[in-house]
Amino acid sequence: MKKSHAGFTLIELIVVIVILGILAAVALPRFIDFTRDASNAAAAGVAGGLASASSLNYAAKTAGKTVTPPTIIGKKCTDTGAGSFWDMLQGGKPANMKLSGAGNCTGATPGTTVDCTVTESKGGTATATIVCY
Repeated sequence: MKKSHAGFTLIELIVVIVILGILAAVALPRFIDFTRDASNAAAAGVAGGLASASSLNYAAKTAGKTVTPPTIIGKKCTDTGAGSFWDMLQGGKPANMKLSGAGNCTGATPGTTVDCTVTESKGGTATATIVCY
Protein backbone atom coordinates (compact mmCIF):
# COMPACT_ATOMS: atom_id res chain seq x y z
CA MET A 1 0.00 0.00 0.00
CA LYS A 2 1.42 3.29 -1.10
CA LYS A 3 0.67 6.45 0.87
CA SER A 4 0.54 9.74 -0.93
CA HIS A 5 1.60 12.79 0.97
CA ALA A 6 -0.07 16.13 0.42
CA GLY A 7 1.26 19.52 1.46
CA PHE A 8 4.03 21.99 0.82
CA THR A 9 7.72 21.37 1.18
CA LEU A 10 9.84 23.51 3.45
CA ILE A 11 11.50 25.15 0.44
CA GLU A 12 8.13 26.19 -1.02
CA LEU A 13 7.07 27.73 2.28
CA ILE A 14 10.34 29.66 2.60
CA VAL A 15 10.03 30.99 -0.96
CA VAL A 16 6.48 32.24 -0.25
CA ILE A 17 7.61 33.93 2.97
CA VAL A 18 10.52 35.63 1.16
CA ILE A 19 8.20 36.88 -1.60
CA LEU A 20 5.74 38.25 0.98
CA GLY A 21 8.63 39.96 2.79
CA ILE A 22 9.79 41.64 -0.41
CA LEU A 23 6.27 42.81 -1.24
CA ALA A 24 5.82 44.19 2.28
CA ALA A 25 9.15 46.04 2.12
CA VAL A 26 8.16 47.67 -1.17
CA ALA A 27 4.51 48.46 -0.43
CA LEU A 28 4.55 49.23 3.29
CA PRO A 29 6.36 52.60 3.24
CA ARG A 30 3.63 53.94 0.95
CA PHE A 31 0.93 53.15 3.50
CA ILE A 32 2.70 53.67 6.81
CA ASP A 33 2.74 57.44 7.17
CA PHE A 34 -0.32 59.33 6.09
CA THR A 35 0.33 61.97 8.76
CA ARG A 36 1.79 64.48 6.30
CA ASP A 37 -1.06 63.98 3.82
CA ALA A 38 -3.63 64.41 6.59
CA SER A 39 -1.86 67.51 7.90
CA ASN A 40 -1.75 69.10 4.44
CA ALA A 41 -5.42 68.26 3.87
CA ALA A 42 -6.40 69.83 7.20
CA ALA A 43 -4.47 73.01 6.39
CA ALA A 44 -5.99 73.13 2.90
CA GLY A 45 -9.49 72.79 4.36
CA VAL A 46 -8.96 75.69 6.75
CA ALA A 47 -7.31 77.80 4.02
CA GLY A 48 -10.30 77.14 1.76
CA GLY A 49 -12.67 78.10 4.56
CA LEU A 50 -10.85 81.39 5.17
CA ALA A 51 -10.75 82.22 1.45
CA SER A 52 -14.45 81.41 1.01
CA ALA A 53 -15.44 83.35 4.12
CA SER A 54 -13.55 86.45 3.02
CA SER A 55 -15.06 86.27 -0.48
CA LEU A 56 -18.58 85.86 0.91
CA ASN A 57 -18.08 88.66 3.44
CA TYR A 58 -16.73 90.97 0.73
CA ALA A 59 -19.72 90.22 -1.51
CA ALA A 60 -22.19 90.66 1.35
CA LYS A 61 -20.60 93.90 2.53
CA THR A 62 -20.60 95.22 -1.05
CA ALA A 63 -24.33 94.42 -1.14
CA GLY A 64 -24.85 96.41 2.06
CA LYS A 65 -25.23 93.48 4.47
CA THR A 66 -23.77 93.20 7.97
CA VAL A 67 -20.83 90.79 8.24
CA THR A 68 -18.56 89.45 11.00
CA PRO A 69 -16.02 90.83 11.57
CA PRO A 70 -17.32 94.17 10.24
CA THR A 71 -14.04 94.80 8.39
CA ILE A 72 -10.59 93.30 8.04
CA ILE A 73 -9.05 96.46 6.59
CA GLY A 74 -6.16 97.18 8.94
CA LYS A 75 -5.56 93.52 9.75
CA LYS A 76 -2.71 91.27 8.70
CA CYS A 77 -2.05 87.53 8.59
CA THR A 78 -0.24 87.45 11.91
CA ASP A 79 -3.01 89.17 13.93
CA THR A 80 -4.76 86.95 16.46
CA GLY A 81 -6.99 89.28 18.48
CA ALA A 82 -10.58 90.35 18.00
CA GLY A 83 -11.45 91.16 14.40
CA SER A 84 -8.61 89.01 13.03
CA PHE A 85 -8.95 86.86 9.93
CA TRP A 86 -9.87 83.94 12.22
CA ASP A 87 -13.10 85.70 13.21
CA MET A 88 -14.45 85.09 9.70
CA LEU A 89 -14.77 81.39 10.56
CA GLN A 90 -17.74 80.20 12.55
CA GLY A 91 -16.24 79.05 15.83
CA GLY A 92 -13.10 81.14 15.34
CA LYS A 93 -9.58 79.79 15.11
CA PRO A 94 -9.37 76.01 14.74
CA ALA A 95 -7.14 74.17 17.21
CA ASN A 96 -3.60 73.41 16.01
CA MET A 97 -3.65 76.01 13.22
CA LYS A 98 -1.76 79.25 12.78
CA LEU A 99 -1.60 81.97 10.14
CA SER A 100 1.60 83.53 8.93
CA GLY A 101 2.89 85.48 5.98
CA ALA A 102 3.28 89.04 4.83
CA GLY A 103 -0.38 89.46 3.80
CA ASN A 104 -1.65 92.78 5.10
CA CYS A 105 -5.00 94.49 4.53
CA THR A 106 -3.79 97.72 6.19
CA GLY A 107 -4.48 100.56 3.78
CA ALA A 108 -5.84 98.16 1.16
CA THR A 109 -8.84 99.06 -0.91
CA PRO A 110 -11.79 96.68 -0.52
CA GLY A 111 -11.49 93.82 -2.99
CA THR A 112 -7.69 93.62 -2.78
CA THR A 113 -6.40 90.10 -2.11
CA VAL A 114 -3.57 89.05 0.18
CA ASP A 115 -2.03 85.62 0.72
CA CYS A 116 -1.59 84.04 4.14
CA THR A 117 -0.06 80.68 4.95
CA VAL A 118 -2.11 78.31 7.10
CA THR A 119 0.12 75.91 9.06
CA GLU A 120 -1.16 72.84 10.90
CA SER A 121 0.69 71.71 14.05
CA LYS A 122 2.14 68.61 12.36
CA GLY A 123 3.67 70.71 9.56
CA GLY A 124 1.04 70.74 6.82
CA THR A 125 0.69 74.05 4.99
CA ALA A 126 -1.66 75.69 2.52
CA THR A 127 -2.15 79.19 1.14
CA ALA A 128 -5.33 81.15 1.84
CA THR A 129 -6.12 84.02 -0.52
CA ILE A 130 -8.00 86.57 1.59
CA VAL A 131 -10.18 89.28 0.04
CA CYS A 132 -9.85 92.52 2.03
CA TYR A 133 -13.18 94.16 2.85
